[in-house]
Amino acid sequence: RPEFPKRAVITAGMPYGNKDLHFGHIGGVFVHADAFARFLRDRIGRENVIFVSGTDCYGSPIVEDHRRAVDSGQFEGDLDAFVRMNHESQLEALRTYNIDISLYGASSFGRSAEIHREMCGDFLKSLYANGHLTKMTTPQFFDTEAGIFLTGRQVVGRCPIQGCSSEKGYADECSLGHQYEPKELIDPKSTLSGNAPEMREVTNWYLNLIKFRDELEKWLEEVSQTPGSRNFAVKSIREFFEPPTIHVTRDQLESLESIAHRLPPHSQEEGKSKSVRLVFDTLTEREKACALLSEQSIRYRNGKTLVPFRLTGNMEWGLPAPEIEALKDLTFWVWPESLWAPISFTATYLESQGEDKENWKQWWASKDSRVYQIIGEDNVYFYSLAEMSMFMGEQGNEFTSDPEEGQLQLPELIANCHILFLDKKASSSGKIKPPMARDLLDYYTADQLRAHFLGLGLGKRSVGFQPKPLNPNAGERDGDPVLKEGNLLSNVFNRAVRSCFYTTQEYYNGIIPVGEVSGEVLEESNAAILKFEEAMYRHEFHLAMSTVDNYIRRMNKYWDKNMRLARDNSDEKLRRQTVIDLFHMVRIAAVLMHPVAPEGTEMIREFLNLGEEFWSWDRIFDPIYTFMQDPEAHRPKFLEPRVDFFGKHPSQVRS
Repeated sequence: RPEFPKRAVITAGMPYGNKDLHFGHIGGVFVHADAFARFLRDRIGRENVIFVSGTDCYGSPIVEDHRRAVDSGQFEGDLDAFVRMNHESQLEALRTYNIDISLYGASSFGRSAEIHREMCGDFLKSLYANGHLTKMTTPQFFDTEAGIFLTGRQVVGRCPIQGCSSEKGYADECSLGHQYEPKELIDPKSTLSGNAPEMREVTNWYLNLIKFRDELEKWLEEVSQTPGSRNFAVKSIREFFEPPTIHVTRDQLESLESIAHRLPPHSQEEGKSKSVRLVFDTLTEREKACALLSEQSIRYRNGKTLVPFRLTGNMEWGLPAPEIEALKDLTFWVWPESLWAPISFTATYLESQGEDKENWKQWWASKDSRVYQIIGEDNVYFYSLAEMSMFMGEQGNEFTSDPEEGQLQLPELIANCHILFLDKKASSSGKIKPPMARDLLDYYTADQLRAHFLGLGLGKRSVGFQPKPLNPNAGERDGDPVLKEGNLLSNVFNRAVRSCFYTTQEYYNGIIPVGEVSGEVLEESNAAILKFEEAMYRHEFHLAMSTVDNYIRRMNKYWDKNMRLARDNSDEKLRRQTVIDLFHMVRIAAVLMHPVAPEGTEMIREFLNLGEEFWSWDRIFDPIYTFMQDPEAHRPKFLEPRVDFFGKHPSQVRS
């Protein structure tokens, strides 16, 4: 059986504070994080699991969306009010999906923001003291008409990274997360004036990722050998270990050859998509080559490689950074501070529970604990190369990918592929808008949607979310793909649970029969338990869903077959044994489904009149009567006719 940590922290990214949650936030990240957190609470004890996330309150997307909302008359108020409104809306959306989060904090207001500001200052000063910060002066876009430096999202162009399919490139990253130097952005335009901005120099602090390359490669090799690691994520991370590269299309070879002797030392190799690759030893040499190519009007794109990771900026709406070496009036860039925000939120949660906030180290810096970060594939770069480097940098001048006790441990990443809307990638800033999370509850129950999202297999590939009510191409007679897992709950599992209660009330005076569970049922149940546990350990949520699906369907077949035989042969002994067996199977199915469909499974426990120990995996193999103080007299709550443990949405019920 797999070994789980003594303590665990689960994080679920941080949605920007410029909007409510859409289906991708819930279906691609939060449901998976919540299901895993709920499973671990049952598996290792509720007191040993902390699940945190929060609103990412800073950053240029928020500034830009606030400006547009005010200009259009949709919102009145300052940035702080705008962020607070969206934070409350996000939190309410999580509640409607039964996301049982320990703390949903905010980086700009409340106690979590106070602790976060202190934590951010400590991080930056520690990285500086350990010799990992580099002061770099770089050009930044400046809108001469507006008279201000432009934030990242106030500049729009085309991504310069070779092979990128993003429709939008911003100042120093595109909508798919590729990073580059601002001067590399193709055809930049200011969103404020529509004019091409000019470049002016600014000085900021950077973390030199190249310095961490050897340990990052060791870390990635270990990750690739970890059960359940996402192959697509490992492949994506490994691409950044390539040397500095420039891609030039073949139709420009003649121009390229004419200046080849002026380029820094390099090798020329075959590339993809009718291009050649120019490979350099250092970033400095590549930058010199880029300047020369631009001078000669030769179009090019840079390949992925490790580049300095910016930690600070000069945005007015940003978390203030401490003054170091007379560099003052800087703010943190939103990405680095959001990467250590879950530590701040952990400290905030512990303090809210009456503990010393410094106890966060027991959760983040202990070999007995494990941090699991559930993220979308667009954010893999930041949570892998950038975060792991920052965490290793906190160790001191010397560092390792296998930190000692008391040092920040490197989290385990659980990356999900894109959840598409129908068959397209949806984005709030793109052509195809995603449906909002709460709007889906006009057609489905929370348990139905949770089960469906977990069954999609996003750990393997991008999958389309195909809700029939929102699909213009769905025919009247077409089934609804979203209800596949939902019907398992509302039809199959619901029927089994009700059969147990109604039969007990009819034949046994409402008292569950006590007896040994048959060997066949025990064997099948134990196998399902172990298979489910292994799938959850490997974060293969779709396989966990498949396991419990098969078990529940087998449970119904077992009931139908045996009760028919008992009725046809007037066999009271068989009927009694079947009821005993089915109650055992209902309990096992309820425990397995507890992280997936908490509302319906909690109702089962309540009607059984049993305590919270019902969910404990310490007793997962025990028969149900061992949870009763007096098994011979234990009486569940009376189940009225037509009461559902897993109900259908009103829109699914025929009048």
